[in-house]
Amino acid sequence: MQLIEKQILYTGRKIRLEIHHLKDDDENRYQQEVCVHNGAVVILPWMDAKTIVLIRNFRYTVGEPLIELPAGTLEKGEDPMNCAGRELLEETGYLAGRIKPIGTFFSSPGVLSEKLYSFAAYDLEKKESALEEDEEIEIMPVLFGEALEMVDDHRIMDAKTIATLLMYERLHRART
Repeated sequence: MQLIEKQILYTGRKIRLEIHHLKDDDENRYQQEVCVHNGAVVILPWMDAKTIVLIRNFRYTVGEPLIELPAGTLEKGEDPMNCAGRELLEETGYLAGRIKPIGTFFSSPGVLSEKLYSFAAYDLEKKESALEEDEEIEIMPVLFGEALEMVDDHRIMDAKTIATLLMYERLHRART
């Protein structure tokens, strides 16, 4: 596919909506709707060897609170690990002594360019949170095993949280 033209329909704080006009090798023309996003981070914070921090976060777009891992959008040019530390502190009030990468994935590549970077955070120190004005977040410490059960019984329905928990479990099991 070759990009012929790009139309920018909307530019907001977090996304840009575009129509891409494409042609293939046979000169057939197509349009692709694209939601451009800077990317985001998701953090798996460990309070101790068995307990993680989840959050209950009201999501206006779905009209209900979701149980999630802390997460946030990358600023333009921001290093994902720095963003992870910043977002963890802002949303939970915890400062991480150590942050380690878990993996990366795309959230919905059919229409959205968002790439997610997941991290595990350790050696947490309680500080003050700095929620954004539109955030309604409740801290939920839970055992890691309980969080996996919450995925199984659909109490956790947030894709980035599910992906990060399951990637961590798979990688952690492989090492032990």
